[in-house]
Amino acid sequence: MDPKEKKELSESDIKAKFITPAIIKSGWDEMTQIRREVTLTPGPVVVRGNLSSRNKKKKKFADYVLQKEKGVPVAVIEAKDNNHTISHGLQQALGYAELLDVPCAFSSNGDGFASHNKAALVGEDTETEFALAAFPSPDELWERYKRSRGITDQEEALVIEPYYDDGSGKEPRYYQAEAINRVIEKVAQGEKRLLLVMATGTGKTYTTFQIIYRLWKAKKASRILFLVDRNILADQTLVNDFKPFGPVMTKIRNRKIDPSYEVYLGLYQALTGPYEEDKIFKTVSRDFFDLIVIDECHRGSANDDSAWKEILEYFDGAIQLGLTATPKETKYASNITYFGEPIYTYSLKQGIQDGFLAPYKVVRIDIDKDIYGWTPPPGMKDDLGNEIEQREYNQLDMDRILILNQRTKLVAERVMKLLNATDPFQKTIIFCEDIDHAERMRKAIVNASGQLAKDNSKYVMRITGDSVEGKAELDNFIDPESKYPVIATTSELLTTGVDAKTCKLIVLDKTINSMTTFKQIVGRGTRIDESQNKYFFTIMDFKKATELFKDPEFDGDPVVIYEPDNDDDPVPPDPPPPDDDGEDGEGEEGGGVKRYQVGGITVYIVSERVEFLGEDGQMVTESYRDYSRKGIRQEFASLDEFLQKWNSSKKKAAIIDALAEYGIELPKLAKEVGKDYGDFDLICHIAFDQPPLTRSERANNVKKRNYFAKYGDEARAVLEALLDKYADEGIVSIENNNVLKLDPFRQLGTPVEIINDVFGGKAQYEAALQALETELFKQQAN
Repeated sequence: MDPKEKKELSESDIKAKFITPAIIKSGWDEMTQIRREVTLTPGPVVVRGNLSSRNKKKKKFADYVLQKEKGVPVAVIEAKDNNHTISHGLQQALGYAELLDVPCAFSSNGDGFASHNKAALVGEDTETEFALAAFPSPDELWERYKRSRGITDQEEALVIEPYYDDGSGKEPRYYQAEAINRVIEKVAQGEKRLLLVMATGTGKTYTTFQIIYRLWKAKKASRILFLVDRNILADQTLVNDFKPFGPVMTKIRNRKIDPSYEVYLGLYQALTGPYEEDKIFKTVSRDFFDLIVIDECHRGSANDDSAWKEILEYFDGAIQLGLTATPKETKYASNITYFGEPIYTYSLKQGIQDGFLAPYKVVRIDIDKDIYGWTPPPGMKDDLGNEIEQREYNQLDMDRILILNQRTKLVAERVMKLLNATDPFQKTIIFCEDIDHAERMRKAIVNASGQLAKDNSKYVMRITGDSVEGKAELDNFIDPESKYPVIATTSELLTTGVDAKTCKLIVLDKTINSMTTFKQIVGRGTRIDESQNKYFFTIMDFKKATELFKDPEFDGDPVVIYEPDNDDDPVPPDPPPPDDDGEDGEGEEGGGVKRYQVGGITVYIVSERVEFLGEDGQMVTESYRDYSRKGIRQEFASLDEFLQKWNSSKKKAAIIDALAEYGIELPKLAKEVGKDYGDFDLICHIAFDQPPLTRSERANNVKKRNYFAKYGDEARAVLEALLDKYADEGIVSIENNNVLKLDPFRQLGTPVEIINDVFGGKAQYEAALQALETELFKQQAN
């Protein structure tokens, strides 16, 4: 092809005519080994005010991902048009290669390939360029991959065991594939103690299913036990992610292990207990299970005296895989010490930055008696006639030792104020100090919600370990299709292991000292559910619990501080009491602590602060307006640059779409600034401090200048109607030719008749429209 003609081709044409054929000619199967236009990450959700949108500028999108087998990527290729050099896209490709943890990255402009090979042998160049016809074969890139991952020829068969494919075309997300592949590779290499750390909401169960499926199909594991500590987790897994196992799968019931199955889902409570006759896991041989997967392994299996630990030790010859969102590292327990360092970690921070997890905004609320303290007058008695101990009570005492009825009422009213201002039917979890507090909060919400609770008694329910009625509604609470219950008050039950996808509000009226508990509570809101329009969630904090966001440990690497007792002391010292937030169990009513319940004490909110998760992972106070201003100025450095781009743009929708890539959606901005302003004025006003005009004011200014006098009657009628349409709906509506199918245009003829007969053709119609737009925005341009 002539070089000049080649430079006129689009990137898509370059891929279709040069790059794809070169890859196929080198032996890559187009259907199974070449993935094209692969979205690696969708881009983070930006939250400001009550608005959210995706920053698609940060979307990661690979032109090609080459894979040995489904889900086993080995290389990425970035394509550019022929106006770029061969290696122009290599740095971009390297970023994707790092994300996928593959050794080979390539870029091309259709003339040849530039290559970066992390698995280069001694004496080989890491970066090279070569002709299109010299692209490496699948076998060559697979050898590089094996070399980079330390995979031997003997281990290869297990590593390339196919994923389960339901025929829908679903591929694991990049981090899921990496987690799965890491486990399979480690098992192939003979390792038997493995730990995966994946944030809540990132698909641990789907990841686990693929791991088990591949090991099962490869006959590396004939009998598998998936251990959980919540009945609902076993039931969800049985009917959802693990459903393809069908008749070879069972849930262990009736304290009996039936040897006729291959995949077992079990609650550790069903397998063991305090007495020897409870330990039914011992009714099968020690080599019965080949693979044991322990879900949420931070919650017990790491403890030396835990029930899970004795199960793991009994089946010590099995491959054991621990799953957790929060590695547990204390002086007395360490799942890292048991399982070893995590073979893969995908954190909450990374999930939010990638756009797979929902970001959060935080509403911090300080109440006067919490902050300033409260001291009862001498001799004051509580509502039950008990004399209140004379001392100062502060935030740590509230609802644990001192119960102020007005404080509970204030919290409930503030929660309902937020819900009523946004959506009173958004799923909400209120974390309380204990069961008693959860019940009092339930009553306070009933009273604060008024007609909402009258219309349905299940609008708010206490879901705690002692409430049969509440626990019976748990499935309905987490079901996106079930409207009620809307609000759940709880103390511990919902901290972990409950897949509440649509939870949009988490209220913290609970003292939280444990980072593990805090991470799990935050995890209740991190799932994105697009079908329910859930892209972010709100944390309303009354107890300064969100100060833990500032702790480096919140999303940092786990550090082992487990200190096993190696001395000969027959009676080692007792461990300290559990964290005050009762991480390992449901809070008990009363808890053996002397409590005072007092009515009639006035409380009020001292201060409120709203913060958002910034792009650097830190909390910021910034409005959607401020965020938009910053984004617009990234795209247009000055007002002159914007005006030049706006006036020269044939379709203004292209500029609006470019801003949407940053997560700046002008219709949402208009809700905050003024719905009568058009896109042009919103941009000029927000980013460059120009006085705005409404769409109607702009349209009337054009009419006053008698701009239409130069047109004939029919053309004038069309243009005046377009002007009115702009005043009503904005610029994008009149740029779409389909507008001519609507009233009042269709009274003047069909779109074809208007364009050809009235204006003399498409070019003349577009010129008239462009001239109208220039006239519309003339005042600002001057």
